[in-house]
Amino acid sequence: MIIDHLGIATRQIEEALGFWREALGLELVETEEVSEQRVRVAMLPVGESRIELLEPTSEDSPIAKFLEKRGPGIHHIAVRVDDIHLALARLKEQGARLIDEKPRTGAGGSLIAFVHPSSTNGVLLELVEQTTVHPHGKDK
Repeated sequence: MIIDHLGIATRQIEEALGFWREALGLELVETEEVSEQRVRVAMLPVGESRIELLEPTSEDSPIAKFLEKRGPGIHHIAVRVDDIHLALARLKEQGARLIDEKPRTGAGGSLIAFVHPSSTNGVLLELVEQTTVHPHGKDK
């Protein structure tokens, strides 16, 4: 298992990119809107993982609510799993509180599901099953 990405909430992706691209030299490989989650994402590879910048596209977006409550910063950690259905079943069996009992579609067409911070020592955890090749050449 590897860290797929770190999700960072930001008010405006373009503003945040100034630091990640210009100061650190990271390459922006893709930007897309995930309408189901009311968010726009930008992916920047860092080794085998990625930084995912998250910008809300509506006031009722979970990212907008996060920004209102906590301000910009780390929103979640995502780990890549080979079989998200099996991972969810295992977590449920162990008593973890799941935000998503069934996977949904995330950025890049991947399957995702979130685990509540109350089960992970205060960290919002995202499970990711890659269904396509990463833009920077990595697949599941």
